[in-house]
Amino acid sequence: MDASRRSLIGVVAVVAAVALAAQWFGDRRQRELGDEIARLAQPGDIRMVSSLSCPFCTEARLWMERHGVPFEECFIERDAACEATYESLPKQATPTLIVRGQVHTGFDAARVLRALQAGAG
Repeated sequence: MDASRRSLIGVVAVVAAVALAAQWFGDRRQRELGDEIARLAQPGDIRMVSSLSCPFCTEARLWMERHGVPFEECFIERDAACEATYESLPKQATPTLIVRGQVHTGFDAARVLRALQAGAG
């Protein structure tokens, strides 16, 4: 095997190792966030305004279910009160999470955790 081929194999191995490590650390961070949010969140603390056609809503719902986070969800297409809430929002996008009264457009677990921590003390 020539030197350039060995170098290429070495580079591929390093890139693969870095990618696997990044994935492991990312998964670990998500578990930690999920555990902390589930510990702090009480029923009624998190309400998610969703749309049936929103893939980001599905992703957020699955994340919270996977981590055992208590939350309520309403769908703007099925629930008139939910649609009215959606229409009253300063920025209309789904998902919108209302965390202890704070409105957050889009799902970001770290932002949800900060909102819960801010309301905890």
